[in-house]
Amino acid sequence: MPRKIRELISDLERSGFINRGGKGSHRNFQKSGISVVLSGQLGDDAKPYQEREVKRATGGKP
Repeated sequence: MPRKIRELISDLERSGFINRGGKGSHRNFQKSGISVVLSGQLGDDAKPYQEREVKRATGGKP
């Protein structure tokens, strides 16, 4: 079962990423030169590429 967008956002925030805002359903997170963009509503299922991108950006933390 895919994770929800809100779970990916929680992972990013726990790792120290800051939400820099966005337009529409897009959210831009940054931390020391690393940038991650997530799109979708909080309750939507995350796409596999979004989960990979967050995992890679957070150093593989679940």
